[in-house]
Amino acid sequence: MSHMSFLLQPIFLHVFSAIIHLMLVAMVLVSWLWKKMTVGDTSDDSNKHQKLKNKAMLRKTLFCSLGVSAFNFILCLYSYYFLLEEEGKLVTLLDLALKTVAWGFVSVCLHKRWFFFLIKSWCVFYFFLSCYSFVADIVVLLYEKNVALPAQYVVSDVVSASVGLFFCYVFCFVKNVSECEENHVSDDLQDPLLCNGSATVCSNASEGDNVTPFSNAGIFSILTFYWVGPLISLGNKKTLNPEDVPKLDKGDSVFGVFPTFRERIEKDCGEINHISTLKLVKLLVLSAWREILFTGFLAFLNTLASYVGPYLIDSFVQYLDGQRVNEKQGYVLVSAFFISKLVESLSQRHWLFRLQQVGIRIQALLVTLIYNKGLTLSCQSKKGHTSGEMINFMAVDAGRVGNFTWYMHDLWRVALQIALALLILYKNVGLASIAAFVATIIVMLINVPLGKLQKKFQKNMMDSKDTRMKATSEILRNMKILKLQGWEMKFLSKITGLRKIEEGWLKKSVYNGAITAFVFWVAPTFVSVVTFGACMLLGIPLESGKILSALATFRNLQVPIYNLPSTISAIIQTKVSLDRISSFLRLEDLQSDVVEKLPFGTSDKAIEVTNGNFSWDLSSSITTLKNINLEVFHGMKVAVCGTVGSGKSTLLSSILGEVPKVSGTLKVCGTKAYVAQSPWIQSGKIEENILFGKEMDRESAVDAHTGSHLFKECLLGLLSSKTVVYVTHQVEFLPAADLILVMKDGEITQCGKYADLLKNGTDFMELVGAHKKALSTLDSMDEGVVSNEISTLEQDSDVPISQGGEKEEEKKDEQNGKIGNKGDEAKGQLVQEEERERGKVGFSVYWQYITTAYGGALVPFILLAHTLFQVLQIGSNYWMAWATPISQDVEAPVSSTTLIAVYVALSVASSFCILGRTTLLATALYKTATIIFNKMHFCIFRAPMAFFDSTPSGRILNRVSTDQSAVDTIIPYQAASFAFLLIQLLGIVAVMSQSAWQVFIVFIPVIAISIWYQQYYLPPSRELSRLVGVCKAPIIQNFSETISGTSTIRSFDQQSRFQEKNMKLIDGYSQPNFNSAGASAWLCFRLDILSSITFAFSVICLMLIPKGVIDPGLAGLSVTYGLNLNSVNATVIRILCDLENKMISVERILQYTSIRSEPPLVVEENRPNSSWPSNGEVDICNLQVRYAPHLPLVLHGLTCTFRGGLKTGIVGRTGSGKTTLIQTLFRIIEPAAGEVVIDGINISSIGLHDLRSRLSIIPQDPTMFEGTVRNNLDPLEEYTDEQIWEALEKCQLGEEVRRKEGKLDSPVSENGENWSMGQRQLVCLGRVLLKKSKVLVLDEATASVDTATDNLIQQTLRLHFSDSTVITIAHRITSVLDSDMVLLLHQGLIEEYDSPSKLLEDKSSSFAQLVAEYTMRSKTNFQKSSNH
Repeated sequence: MSHMSFLLQPIFLHVFSAIIHLMLVAMVLVSWLWKKMTVGDTSDDSNKHQKLKNKAMLRKTLFCSLGVSAFNFILCLYSYYFLLEEEGKLVTLLDLALKTVAWGFVSVCLHKRWFFFLIKSWCVFYFFLSCYSFVADIVVLLYEKNVALPAQYVVSDVVSASVGLFFCYVFCFVKNVSECEENHVSDDLQDPLLCNGSATVCSNASEGDNVTPFSNAGIFSILTFYWVGPLISLGNKKTLNPEDVPKLDKGDSVFGVFPTFRERIEKDCGEINHISTLKLVKLLVLSAWREILFTGFLAFLNTLASYVGPYLIDSFVQYLDGQRVNEKQGYVLVSAFFISKLVESLSQRHWLFRLQQVGIRIQALLVTLIYNKGLTLSCQSKKGHTSGEMINFMAVDAGRVGNFTWYMHDLWRVALQIALALLILYKNVGLASIAAFVATIIVMLINVPLGKLQKKFQKNMMDSKDTRMKATSEILRNMKILKLQGWEMKFLSKITGLRKIEEGWLKKSVYNGAITAFVFWVAPTFVSVVTFGACMLLGIPLESGKILSALATFRNLQVPIYNLPSTISAIIQTKVSLDRISSFLRLEDLQSDVVEKLPFGTSDKAIEVTNGNFSWDLSSSITTLKNINLEVFHGMKVAVCGTVGSGKSTLLSSILGEVPKVSGTLKVCGTKAYVAQSPWIQSGKIEENILFGKEMDRESAVDAHTGSHLFKECLLGLLSSKTVVYVTHQVEFLPAADLILVMKDGEITQCGKYADLLKNGTDFMELVGAHKKALSTLDSMDEGVVSNEISTLEQDSDVPISQGGEKEEEKKDEQNGKIGNKGDEAKGQLVQEEERERGKVGFSVYWQYITTAYGGALVPFILLAHTLFQVLQIGSNYWMAWATPISQDVEAPVSSTTLIAVYVALSVASSFCILGRTTLLATALYKTATIIFNKMHFCIFRAPMAFFDSTPSGRILNRVSTDQSAVDTIIPYQAASFAFLLIQLLGIVAVMSQSAWQVFIVFIPVIAISIWYQQYYLPPSRELSRLVGVCKAPIIQNFSETISGTSTIRSFDQQSRFQEKNMKLIDGYSQPNFNSAGASAWLCFRLDILSSITFAFSVICLMLIPKGVIDPGLAGLSVTYGLNLNSVNATVIRILCDLENKMISVERILQYTSIRSEPPLVVEENRPNSSWPSNGEVDICNLQVRYAPHLPLVLHGLTCTFRGGLKTGIVGRTGSGKTTLIQTLFRIIEPAAGEVVIDGINISSIGLHDLRSRLSIIPQDPTMFEGTVRNNLDPLEEYTDEQIWEALEKCQLGEEVRRKEGKLDSPVSENGENWSMGQRQLVCLGRVLLKKSKVLVLDEATASVDTATDNLIQQTLRLHFSDSTVITIAHRITSVLDSDMVLLLHQGLIEEYDSPSKLLEDKSSSFAQLVAEYTMRSKTNFQKSSNH
């Protein structure tokens, strides 16, 4: 044994082992004596605090340590009686005795906290020593012919390594439950978010009934992923639903991890606004440092195990050739091959699963950060980052960072793998390994420019995607307006144009990726050619065993080098995403010092503003509100009035703290509440929108009856003791105010009580004068009629007005399907649960996807190219194995020149195959993504309005963002990988069976079992993937809605409640994601074991074949290919499952390509002439309308005629069917029965574009789009600048636009937020003035303007549409009094239809009562004011 290295001698290893166990015993004794001497006896209570509290950890380690102690004791007895060798026997017995004692001490002292910290560090050292001893045993067995190593040595070292690994795992990753509970209590006391309102969530997460079994799984269950088995079993019995999926452990739930993460941010950065990309990365790493270190260790172990096979191949070939070290060598080789494969499989499965776990946690943290940031953004910051961009931060960027965990250890693993490869190559080919190293470096350097290009393409693609998503989000919000105006195809072309820019970068990215893939597929061949060429030049003899070892090493290098572009691309993408997220997190928040908040009761003033100057844009020299001085005492009712654009809404926003303050002071005493002019409604039922215990009406524009009810019952009734500041255009509501503020050009020009302002206020008199002018129309009516109606109403004033209103609201709710008995709740709900396919993804989905590009013509050529590549690769390796001698004693069948020349020729041919394959794949990928995108968007834009009413925008955005991204960059590569790996698997089987056909004895049942496992795994995995998609949409939808309602949320101080809701949704998304990862690992682990058994069987068969029956070189080639069997087999099955899961994205997109379309835009055989409609007469006959087939009728058989050129006003209570009638006129809703005829043409018989382009409408909700003034007035680009300026002058916006720097090209922000609501309505007026249609509809068109502007609009319409048919739905009675005809609807029926004068003559008419109520309210208010 003298020739052996001293460090490999068993006696040295036993001595070293005895020393470290003796040290452990000594440390335990010293620590125990020290405590006895310094502390003495302690009470039971204090001892409780010194014990290890984690019972789960104590049980696992206690039984293990007792077992190890007993095992070493038995082994010590065995060695004493049966170990014959005298040399080293004493040392061996001493080592085993000390192990027995030491592990006995461990089992006794383990419950002590002080010992727990001691044993943690010792176990790490013990584990590495055990691994080293085991490796030394293998080396001795393989290479020391004269050494007989006792079997108990090997057994002892295997057990020691296993125990060391177990203890390292337990101490690092089994959580201390009691401590977590204590920390949780502490967190609750310090964290209002988690204890106010979220106790239910935390308690649910800690319940034992449906928390993931992973939390309390035993070591065997964790190692084999048995803990996920019950869920897989359940998924085979039924379709999984969200409630079937176990909840997350507290350590993975965002409720458990985010408070700590937030504390770290506050400690490290102070505020989120100061966070940098580097700090964000650091904090994310700290949130999962244990898992990162553990997975790093597993990756290291996996890398070492993966190179055991290539290292041993030469020894195996020599063994088959008869050059054997000893008789046990064959069994040792088989055992080494098998154990290394087991270690490789176990480490890889747990390494990847843990990284996925970390990724899910990181994604949840980032989504929570982004959502919370969205709640605090200032208005100026929101202008720079719209909802579409922020949705991308959440849906794409956060997911990309989470997915990066897959690549986390790849870079350093590449370096380690190259180092190990060079060591093996140096052993086999000597100095030629230097050439291999240089070739590897060259290949890696080629990747640098490719990586830089990929970074550029990725960044530009993400930026263009942001722009597209921003536009898509805006369009989806306003789809009704687009359809009413007939603009949807124009805006579709806008989205298509934005996509073309994105596709340009996608095309460059995929072709750059194709070049990268070519370089790295060819890399192993290039390295091997250089290496073998160097061997020939240096005169290094090439033997088949060494060649095969080198080829196996190159094959091992192929995966990391091939994955290197993906890793670098992932790093680049993640860097881009992190930069985008961190820059978003650094955006300016709402100023916290705008409002000085005072507790209720500390001041007699509810609102106090002194010298206040406020501006939406602090960088602008123009101040939005100037010199505001205001005092509002508790209980006062303050009315704010003024003309359009005077700053009324901005004043309210500044009181809420939404407008940045330039100077001055603003104090608010008490809590706030806010009802915005544009109502903010979340998806769901009406009762779900009754926020904060207060009921908010859904309508911003309501009829006279409802408006009166709201003012009397709410403002003057329920809120009588509250301070109320209200903006109104209804002058009749002003006299009831304690203080009236008159706004003009951003200043309070007048303030005071109603009577005082009437005497002194010039600006106020303009508003009141306009109202009096409107009332003068009433005065011209029959005074007796009105007086009688008023007296009748006064007598009945004790009857609650709310009864009628409640009935009407209930009726409207029924029409919209938002209430109903509980049994029919789902049936009557307009917004249905998201459709979700069940069962396996159909073959038709795959077929449609494959044949999308060029009818699938490229697919056979792609498969042929890779098949040829595989054949040529096998052929080149077969050539090298056959043409090189087993040893130097054997003559080579061919010369070295011929050997290398043929190998180079085959390698070059295979390279061309790869080049063709990657190019064709990139072409098919790009074309498929383009066609699918265009198909989906065309179908979405052509969908009927009912689709958008019943589908939250978040669902659509999820498909056009996340699912489209999968089609762009994930699915094609997965589909290609499956096909390529399947071809590779067939090649491996062919090579292995060529050497040992007996492998089929095992291979056939193994394949059958693998397929059974795949079929057993697929149903639950598929449903989990679908649940992931279904659970993601609510997060996006909630975020989108929250962004639009931040002012309301902040005004009620409800940020924490909405943050909690978001966290619940995130956990709901993470649950199926986590369990899907576990299920995938469950399958892959079992497939790995089956493949390892197959490989071990094939090696045993080769070992048992008598010498001379088979060429050792070809047998070695079989082993070389067999080394990849387990990874390729498992990867084929896993990718097949992952592909089906990802194909759900295609399935979801295809759902949207089969949406029921609206009727044709143009019916060629029935197109109206260019002058239609020339008269504008509208005939309605027996019109019946419902919103959906499962909902009741809204209009019940209307029959009437709107005469051409006449003005018809439509009135009725809220929910009577007024707006429904207008939607039917534009065919937004198709009639269930009956017809509408305009100038002799049934509107249902012509194309939608021909209809809608000939009609005009000013909608209830004034809408402007991001862009310029010009393209908001003329999106179809049909008019000249002169015509546009003329329209602006007519609608009183000419001067306003001229003041802007860009004139017609002045920017309009998203939703027109830099224009007031009234100005937006005037822009809508400008649109119809440009169009000059013969039929004009006003749907509550003056809801957002003051009375003076209303009168101006009416005058403009009378002047420019004198010969047009004008149909008006109005909430102001004065708007319809000058109409030629009035149509009064009630519960979907025509109650009255006649001229206003005739209806007023009839004392019992409903219209007369409505007018009388309006007149009574208005005149009473004026009379009261005149008496003051």
